[in-house]
Amino acid sequence: MKKALLGTVLAFSVASFGASAADMISKDEAHHFKLEYIGNVTVGASGGQISSPSDLHQQLSKLADEKGGKYYVIIAAREHGPNFQAVAEVFK
Repeated sequence: MKKALLGTVLAFSVASFGASAADMISKDEAHHFKLEYIGNVTVGASGGQISSPSDLHQQLSKLADEKGGKYYVIIAAREHGPNFQAVAEVFK
């Protein structure tokens, strides 16, 4: 019984963690909804650590969360060899 309860609690923890991830929005949406600007975050890894657009979005979302934001707007991005790099504005 305890194992089932523990499994249920862990499942809800994982689901709620994923739900708290910051979302990418457009600059127009940030302006339209008058979201509060918090600051910028930058992702720039080497050695293929950020090797796909999904890795890039995942890292930007994580950094925006850590900064206290709910949303981010990519203002610059590029692919540099096997890596993706970006700068995003964070909003709450």
